Amino acid sequence: MKLDPTTAENFARIALGHVCRPFPYFPGHCLLNEEDRPLPQDVHPIFYGSFDWHSCVHGYWLLATLSRSFPDLEVQSDIIALFRKHVTPENVEIERNYFETPLRRSFERPYGWGWLLKLRAELHEHPYLSEYADILAPLSEKIASLYRDFLPLAVYPIRVGTHFNSAFSLRLTLDYADVFHDEELGNLARDRAHDWFLNDRACQAWEPCGDEFLSSALMEAAFMARVLERGAFRVWFDHFLPHVAEGKPETLFIPATVSTRADGKIAHLDGLNLSRVWCWREILAALGPEEALEKRIEAACVAHLAESLPHIKDDYMGEHWLATFAVLALRGA
Repeated sequence: MKLDPTTAENFARIALGHVCRPFPYFPGHCLLNEEDRPLPQDVHPIFYGSFDWHSCVHGYWLLATLSRSFPDLEVQSDIIALFRKHVTPENVEIERNYFETPLRRSFERPYGWGWLLKLRAELHEHPYLSEYADILAPLSEKIASLYRDFLPLAVYPIRVGTHFNSAFSLRLTLDYADVFHDEELGNLARDRAHDWFLNDRACQAWEPCGDEFLSSALMEAAFMARVLERGAFRVWFDHFLPHVAEGKPETLFIPATVSTRADGKIAHLDGLNLSRVWCWREILAALGPEEALEKRIEAACVAHLAESLPHIKDDYMGEHWLATFAVLALRGA
């Protein structure tokens, strides 16, 4: 199963349908007083759609990624027009200024932070949207500075399979740090990986929980695959999941059952199925050729995709974000 032009076109149309849809919206706004009740577009003039800030950010990432990978998209002009209209210096300054208020400095930490940094890295590589990487610079540099301040204080990782997962955000953040040569941020991310995860052994993979869209086990392994050299990662992985060649823990090979897609939390499980595929494939790429393991994992990936890929647009609770995770599964980050 690959990301082909038809699928890319469908995903791009889905994203264009929600990145500017202001309602319903789930704000993460910290009210400072009784008058402090702005509409989302007042404080987030770029990322006010897609139900919440972080989903809107990675909706823009999705569009930039598809635009770069498939330059002949029928909606290519619509994507360019979207960036031209919304990603302006004035709007970026309003978005950046939101993080200046002390009680809002942790807004969207760490998930939204990782996605915003990843968005700018994607735009930097884009043949005709790269100007927006420069325009986004004040916002991304603000978030990078907040991350540089935060990581030395983060004694413990957060391992849950939701937005607070430490490994997921830092996996995206490393791409930004490497593209923009932010050595301090990159070194901090790698130091945290070693401090938090290097000594992990015999992961039990007690998952999924009822609202997870990330595998805490596989996300950690995919992050370590990004951090460690191939030989070191092989040794680490053999300790972390010592029985994976035997298909254990079984939970990592069995797709999650999604009982309803109208419940936003339960719909997260479609994201779990898709993000596991992305993680498994990153892990395989880092491990190198191993035919028996590759066959077992690829069979699990096919099963996970079959469970959730047909349901990207079943309900707005999934529609506003799942296409991004489908692209991660089919293409990679």
